Amino acid sequence: MSISLETIVSLAKRRGFVFQSSEIYGGLNGCWDYGPLGVELLNNIKREWWQAMTFREDIEGIDAAILMHPKVWEASGHVANFTDPMVDCKECKARFRADQLEDAMCGNPAYKGRKAIKCMEEGKFTEPRQFNLMFKTFIGPVEDEAAIVYLRPETAQGIFVNFLNVLNSSRQKIPFGIAQIGKAFRNEINTKNFLFRTREFEQMEMQYFVRPGEDMKWFEYWKEERMNWFVNLGLKKEKLRFSPHPEDKLAHYAKAAVDIEYEFPFGWGEIEGIHNRTNFDLTQHSNYSGKVLDYFDDETKEKYIPFIIETSAGASRSFMTFLIDAYFEEEVRGEKRVVLKLHQKLAPIKVGIFPLVNRDGMPEIAQNITKDLRKDFRVFYDDKGAVGRRYRRQDEVGTPYCVTVDSQTLQDQTVTIRERDSMEQIRIDMNKIREFLKDKLD
Repeated sequence: MSISLETIVSLAKRRGFVFQSSEIYGGLNGCWDYGPLGVELLNNIKREWWQAMTFREDIEGIDAAILMHPKVWEASGHVANFTDPMVDCKECKARFRADQLEDAMCGNPAYKGRKAIKCMEEGKFTEPRQFNLMFKTFIGPVEDEAAIVYLRPETAQGIFVNFLNVLNSSRQKIPFGIAQIGKAFRNEINTKNFLFRTREFEQMEMQYFVRPGEDMKWFEYWKEERMNWFVNLGLKKEKLRFSPHPEDKLAHYAKAAVDIEYEFPFGWGEIEGIHNRTNFDLTQHSNYSGKVLDYFDDETKEKYIPFIIETSAGASRSFMTFLIDAYFEEEVRGEKRVVLKLHQKLAPIKVGIFPLVNRDGMPEIAQNITKDLRKDFRVFYDDKGAVGRRYRRQDEVGTPYCVTVDSQTLQDQTVTIRERDSMEQIRIDMNKIREFLKDKLD
């Protein structure tokens, strides 16, 4: 089924998944707020990633500071190299990345539908100039060069500078990894496509430290692990692919790199990168800091700087991907039914609870069920409107199950449980609801 990005953006706002940041003031371009359902979905995605990484013997977790010593970014190459070529239109003052003009549209309303590359060919653009994507701020009361720090453009460097701290405190041995989830910031020239390219975003990164010579084995291992993670959480296989980086396009630190891409409404786009970073990062930080970042192998008596296999996923992009992939429309009894077929582990609400009508003691029974289930599940109580409409509202936010208290409940203590995707309904004893849901949701 083909859907537009506008459809997803509309659903996201209407149902409380994502709002434009500072919307009452006209919004702030490239920044978004997660609403009540959005923050639940985002947290569920991060929880699944964290468990997939740290519920292993060979991966430890950290949470490094956003602000770091400015030398970190000199060592990593971000101060010198983290730039994009920027051009401005002399006529309409719109700003573009010079390397993305082929896909960009002219910003002048008088030339609606015109490609920006045409304006460049007509000489309307300034000469390209390099623009550093890091946000700069100051520590302390004086805003001078000595007080400059940066909002981190990636979370990986916090892992690299803590390599020895984690190694010594956890007593891990190579191979092992360090995982982190955290905010990163990039002063993008152009933000676009909803959550796909933003200025503030969240990353889920893991750096896996390996013996030189075994790096490509682990590179292939993590490629498959990460692809399987997306598939096991419900993304359609036919919408996913590996996209290797050509050798002449590799980053300066990389020996090999591949993106996991998803087919969005606007085309294929990266949702995770897997990179063989060699020993570049630890070598750089060793050189700049003067600290020895070697690893000594007790068994072989070798000393070496480990190679690093990186898995780097965007929590925000993953959120957007799962939302788009789950969206489904169908006609039921002459009406359109919109369903988010989210994997039950990701669904923001696990079960909706309804009294069929607001009388005869049904609301009280439904509220008691709600109170009881809330100890284990994220639940939503709804007694407004026809029960069919209530089902549709829960379908639209991806709730896997709905429980309805009706007149038969008053007679035999059974309730109706309705499944989201098939819309099938069964009756079970009221005392067995938790057992049923635990079996289905776990």
